[in-house]
Amino acid sequence: MSMNIIMALLVASVHAADYTNEDSAYWNKIGTKQLEETLQRFQSNNYAKNIIIFIGDGMGISTITSARIYKGQKTGVGEGEKLSFETFPIVGLSKTYSVNIQVTDSAASGTALFTGVKTNNKMIGLNAKAVYNVCKTSDKDLKVDSIMKWAQLAGKDTGIVTKTRITHATPAACYAHTNNRNWECDSVIPPQYRDCVKDIARQLVEDEPGNKFKVILGGGGNQMGLKGLSGTIDDGCIRTDSKNLVQRWKNSKNNSVVVTTNKELMDIDINNTDYLMGIFSADHMYFAGEKWLKSQDQPSLVNMTIQAVNILNKNPNGFVLMIEGGLIDIGHHQNFAKLALEDTLEFEEAVSAAIDLTDKENTLIIVTADHSHTLTINGYPLRGNDILGFASSENVTYETLTYANGPGYKFHTMNITHWRNLTNSSVDMNDTYYRHFSPVYLSYETHGGEDVAVYAQGPSSHIFSGVYEENYIAHAISYAASIGLHAQLREDYNENPSQNLHVTLCTNSNDIKAQPSRAGSRSRLSHLSYIIMSVSYLFCKYN
Repeated sequence: MSMNIIMALLVASVHAADYTNEDSAYWNKIGTKQLEETLQRFQSNNYAKNIIIFIGDGMGISTITSARIYKGQKTGVGEGEKLSFETFPIVGLSKTYSVNIQVTDSAASGTALFTGVKTNNKMIGLNAKAVYNVCKTSDKDLKVDSIMKWAQLAGKDTGIVTKTRITHATPAACYAHTNNRNWECDSVIPPQYRDCVKDIARQLVEDEPGNKFKVILGGGGNQMGLKGLSGTIDDGCIRTDSKNLVQRWKNSKNNSVVVTTNKELMDIDINNTDYLMGIFSADHMYFAGEKWLKSQDQPSLVNMTIQAVNILNKNPNGFVLMIEGGLIDIGHHQNFAKLALEDTLEFEEAVSAAIDLTDKENTLIIVTADHSHTLTINGYPLRGNDILGFASSENVTYETLTYANGPGYKFHTMNITHWRNLTNSSVDMNDTYYRHFSPVYLSYETHGGEDVAVYAQGPSSHIFSGVYEENYIAHAISYAASIGLHAQLREDYNENPSQNLHVTLCTNSNDIKAQPSRAGSRSRLSHLSYIIMSVSYLFCKYN
């Protein structure tokens, strides 16, 4: 039986489910359970020994919702399913615009996320005073350090994991400084700038903090000068200077291991491996949803996560690890909704693996996106309706998932005109490479500019609650792990927590003072709240 038939049967079984039992008692039970779980949460301001930050590249809220439904249709749970990180107690929203553009790219957003400083689109590790595509010797004064540098200075181990090239924008923002995100290898840097800036791959191997990473896993053999690997070719470059940076990296490390297949990765001797580099593809790695078509040699994001944590866990001082589900973004750019959702589900499985391998008492796990995409969930489809199928409509048939722009327009409206309406067509909408509709043709779909969700679990996770600028995330990590800019603030809190109490209670002391009594209309709980607020006001006034 083919996978498409199995998927169709699963979706049909969900659609056929009886939802009439979802009455008042049903929903009150769900609401009560959620409230009880929320009230039992313990807010820990403890120091975070370990930090794992998961970046779902392009994983906007519409992607999360679609992936949740897609997962539910596979498991039979339906729309009520949850992704692993949706159980985290803390949720926030991150504002992703860059210094010069309303809709960010991954270079600017990565810089904001990992350095705490927003910059211009297409630049990495430099503040906004630098000029895109122009390198100046004075740019050295515009460099901004990342959380990886902060962690290393604090004695922690560090690493990066991605399914894109290890020199791609998001991982590069952990270690590189460059005026152009595309300068990943020597061949694409303009000749007049080659003495001014190293290509991103060389920075990873030769400069701090990249050359101190204990774990580097992903694609990018072409950029690293490693020949003989298969893989997709996206927009990456190929080295022309004959440098094999992988071999250089290995030669510079003791107890270092280089792997290029899933088997080699899973067979490493953890106890005798201090440095691990895995390059599994010439360019980006394969999508989770297409590996069965192409190659079983590449590891999943789950396996890379497991081995990365196993290596880094050996440091008693802790670690900082960045894990990117980078192909979510690549799928969306091509209007490949199914591929993007499959990689989102692999991403959430990697989060589950990290949860299982770490102690939530000392490990802060953050899950977020660097930006969104233009994916939209349309219409009024019935419960159980195939998320990859058509929305319900009496007058016109359209897909539940569409994009605001991208190559899907051409697939649906040009050349093969009967594909304007696919309802009775033989086209398989569950095909791996089916492009969803977009009303505006672009060869490459754009990012979306809305806020993205931030999920957090572990010590000091409560500081990720709220709505904030994207660069705040690096500042919050600095405080939680006592590294970098706010390490002293953390030390001050540990020495005098009452000082922190004063700050917490007194930030809005004027609001506390202004609360009206209205004693006759308050419940017992409201009376208690008012008493607490009144005591807080007196504390603020006289301390």
